[in-house]
Amino acid sequence: FVYDSKKSGAVTVSHLRFGPEVIRSTYLIGNNDANFIACHQSGFLQRFNMLDNAADNAVFLLNSTLPVDQVWNSLPAKMQQQCIDKKIKLYVIDAYAVALKAGMGKRINTIMQTCFFAISGVLPQQQAIESIKQAVVKSYGRKGQRIVDMNFKAIDETLACLQQVELAESVSSQFEIRPPVSPDAPEFVQNVTAHIIAGKGDSLPVSALPVDGTYPTGTAAYEKRNLALEIPVWENDICSQCGKCPMVCPHAAIRSKIFNQQELDDAPQNFKSMPMKGKGFAEGSFISYQVAPEDCTGCGLCVDICPIRDKSNASRKALNMRPIEPLLEQEKENWTFYLQIPETDRTELKINTIKGAMALEPLFEFSGSCSGCGETPYVKLASQLFGDRMLVANATGCSSIYGGNLPTTPWTTNSDGRGPAWNNSLFEDNAEFGLGMRVAADKHKQQAIELLLDLKPQLDSQLVDEIIDADELSEAGISEQRERVKHLNEMLDQLDSTEATLLKQLTRYLCRLSVWIMGGDGWAYDIGYGGLDHVLASGRNVNILVLDTEVYSNTGGQTSKATPRGAVAKFSSGGKATAKKDLAMLAMDYENVYVAHVAYGAKDVQTLRTFIEAEAHDGPSVIIAYSPCIAHGVDLSNNHRQQQLAVNSGHWPLFRYDPVKASQGQNPLHMDSKEPSIAYRDYVMSETRFNMLWHTHPEDAEKFVQQAQQEVNHRYHYYKQLSELEWDDQTTLKSAQAKLADSKNIKGDS
Repeated sequence: FVYDSKKSGAVTVSHLRFGPEVIRSTYLIGNNDANFIACHQSGFLQRFNMLDNAADNAVFLLNSTLPVDQVWNSLPAKMQQQCIDKKIKLYVIDAYAVALKAGMGKRINTIMQTCFFAISGVLPQQQAIESIKQAVVKSYGRKGQRIVDMNFKAIDETLACLQQVELAESVSSQFEIRPPVSPDAPEFVQNVTAHIIAGKGDSLPVSALPVDGTYPTGTAAYEKRNLALEIPVWENDICSQCGKCPMVCPHAAIRSKIFNQQELDDAPQNFKSMPMKGKGFAEGSFISYQVAPEDCTGCGLCVDICPIRDKSNASRKALNMRPIEPLLEQEKENWTFYLQIPETDRTELKINTIKGAMALEPLFEFSGSCSGCGETPYVKLASQLFGDRMLVANATGCSSIYGGNLPTTPWTTNSDGRGPAWNNSLFEDNAEFGLGMRVAADKHKQQAIELLLDLKPQLDSQLVDEIIDADELSEAGISEQRERVKHLNEMLDQLDSTEATLLKQLTRYLCRLSVWIMGGDGWAYDIGYGGLDHVLASGRNVNILVLDTEVYSNTGGQTSKATPRGAVAKFSSGGKATAKKDLAMLAMDYENVYVAHVAYGAKDVQTLRTFIEAEAHDGPSVIIAYSPCIAHGVDLSNNHRQQQLAVNSGHWPLFRYDPVKASQGQNPLHMDSKEPSIAYRDYVMSETRFNMLWHTHPEDAEKFVQQAQQEVNHRYHYYKQLSELEWDDQTTLKSAQAKLADSKNIKGDS
């Protein structure tokens, strides 16, 4: 197998040899050697030449939504010529239509397997179909008879939809395979990154690679993978400008920007905008919500979250999914124009509102995460709020794979060249790694201030004092400090001394930096927990973001201590018999750590407020973010529904613990979600990771759900009572917990 690091739109090339003799060819199938080639995603036709490997008289199987009479002209000219020259037999099937009819969504693997055996003749057709059905029972039987029946139906419908395409005698296609990156990509991206994207990285000479191992940022923007079959279309005549759509977009593919009406003078004919609603915006301000059509994955979450419906047509929302084909060229032109509009001045935005925060430029864009990913909206939000001064320590896992630098990186910079400095060490030492970054940054700042004071007689003394005493708790304060440092650098250029030269190298540390340590639950709850605990105990000003999918997602869904009781995962095939670890309470025990539970799809304002408060806290902060994952056995187009169910059932209570309030004599714990309003059973039955246990171990499943319901009730009751206790400047969390332990209510529930 040859595969890339993408989660959505991933390219996996399977090289399969079989025959009556022992196979000793332990290498990939080469050019002109393959007897059978299948393309499961028609979009790959424009990215890869799949017929270079085809032998004469080979079979080419294509999954395409096009009618059979249009398939030939969907092939690039070179591939048409290869079909003719090599006398290739071309077959086509609309596997998505078969899957949809069978109730399988976009899952087409059994359909394409059936086509392979039917065409290749490796086994007698009926024998092959029976073997595939047996494999379905073995693979999916524990997930329920309904899943098995859907697969059986798809298999039985397949052959009637499989058609052979008659080849034309000459080439008629008007296009060729498009280059791996857009034409405006920088030289390095064209000469190096493009080869890696095309699967030809092993052909690059060592001399082409960077000597020091550094790679440019923002390269994901040049990839233009064109994964979506449908994209969102904005209906500006009914939009309320709530900002929810860019908030939930996992790939930063739909954005909002606020600008002066004059910027629209050269707008394309179909570019949409509307006057700003509400107070606090300059007269003549306009807003636009624009999709990046070639970068959208078509997950539909933006449409799902949109709260506005046309009063005269309830099926029409302010955002609606539409087929991309007739819109592509128009929206490409609109996107190019949108990028040319100047970014909104950060100091003029109310970033504590969804509408204002979503007008900030995301510095994490177009990652390779799953379509509908539950993790990336949190990462993107952090990049919008703090990205221009952000240091990131990223634990190995999903977030380091879709966030890494090869072949492309989603981390990018703004027009001033500022952006997150991304780093990745090992899985198990990420917390310590991030702490080291904080210590280093603090030491550099201390050294810079010492040099600044030494050079004060040669500088503007008022400027020196203002730099040292700067208030950087607001966007305006940060902007003013940057101007001071810019002025300082200009003055240092006039000085000829070792101290001035050294200070010039350190002035960047005079501006407030935001250190973020991020990773999944496998890191935070399990392998890296010792380091995380060490960092919390240090009291240093770091922000920890735990992307909690409740399993080791990147390695295939293994059990972690974050996995809930009763969930089926690898290493817990009979359901996890123990409760989920309460990481939040463990962190709160330090009493100086800001701690929060968030779920952006359930309460986006609470998520935004949490990120702002956590970053402002002068000490450690931990944000534990509920992140729906394909490992849960849910369609990620239902991402928001699952978050809402998790919150409403009490599985994922929303709260914030702010130590600053305790120092002010106020209760530091605030509950942001109400008491559970639905049974825990209603939540677990909506996810395959739980409900599949009823098919294999029904008695255990019932026992686990009853135990979990009791735990949910107790946990919420405990947190709720803790949040309602009276507090003064002498109260500590431990004394409050002791008070609860003595109360009759807690004794009754325990």
